[in-house]
Amino acid sequence: MPNQKKPLNLKEVSRILGVSTATVSNAFNRPNQLSERLRERILKECETLGYHGPNLAARSLRRGKSDVVAVVLADSLSYSFSDPVASQFLQGVAEVLAQHNKQLLLLSSQVGGKEQNSAESLPDGFIFCGAPSGDCEKRIMRLGKPAVAVDFQAESNMKVVQIEDQKAAKNITLHALKSHRGNLAVLGLKLIESNRVCRLTQADLISEQNDVAHRRLRGYLEAAEETKTELQPHMVWHVPVNDPENAEIAAREILTTRPLPSTVLCMSDVLALAVLRVAKSLNIGVPEQVQIVGFDGISESERCEPQLTTVCQQSIEKGRIAASVLLDPEAENETTVKTDLVIRGTTRSA
Repeated sequence: MPNQKKPLNLKEVSRILGVSTATVSNAFNRPNQLSERLRERILKECETLGYHGPNLAARSLRRGKSDVVAVVLADSLSYSFSDPVASQFLQGVAEVLAQHNKQLLLLSSQVGGKEQNSAESLPDGFIFCGAPSGDCEKRIMRLGKPAVAVDFQAESNMKVVQIEDQKAAKNITLHALKSHRGNLAVLGLKLIESNRVCRLTQADLISEQNDVAHRRLRGYLEAAEETKTELQPHMVWHVPVNDPENAEIAAREILTTRPLPSTVLCMSDVLALAVLRVAKSLNIGVPEQVQIVGFDGISESERCEPQLTTVCQQSIEKGRIAASVLLDPEAENETTVKTDLVIRGTTRSA
């Protein structure tokens, strides 16, 4: 197989065309610096040569910035594309970056190696969406670039954008418990280190971890204690992945438990919608027999029947705020995004 020709660089192209490197660069990046006729000639000749413009990485090194912002996702890219909360968050980030003529780069903290390190060297700043895996945070913070932590307290000194998970979970539980009678169940998300859907033990229930899931669990427990409602450890389910398949496994276990729980508190709308689907398949009345409570406020929560009672955590607005905080050196070190308690048809009136 013949060797591939090495791509021409800016200096070589300018020599072949008989113009300065600045003229070629302007043809691609600053068209108002050239006459239309000259720019069209240069672009046409560059196309013939197979030259598609100055190298972004090299140009970034010269300018000291790339106009690229990276969002570092806690989960894999494929999972994040399917997760409605992550999608809403990215929508908000993208809106603000577009207003500032910035580009968006998506990275996963679960990926390492040379390729990842090269990608991490390009952005001007980073938004961590959820607590990153491994040494990702330390590796990126060594670059000395601005960064924002979303929904977790970082080990390093970076600005934080978050909601009050514990308070929101407590408030929605207090609403549900006004008309609660019987057993209380929780459909939790990533509460323990297990790839299986399973129930918790007493030790799991009193964990001191401070991630999103455990903050929400503490909110449920606070509300239960305040109303003198029992929440037994074996009535708390762990779901390893926020997807319909795992959720429906747990939902079927919950809804075939006897006695049937009167209220199911779910740590995401995806989980809650799975409970609603399984309840319908088992001819269990919602909310007459079982109340269902979600968390997130995704669009599907108002398209189901009955509509889902949930906490709306303003994911799009959270993305906008995270991007704005990153781009503003004067922004506060900690920003709390408001949540809304949305009462709909999956809970009973008191």
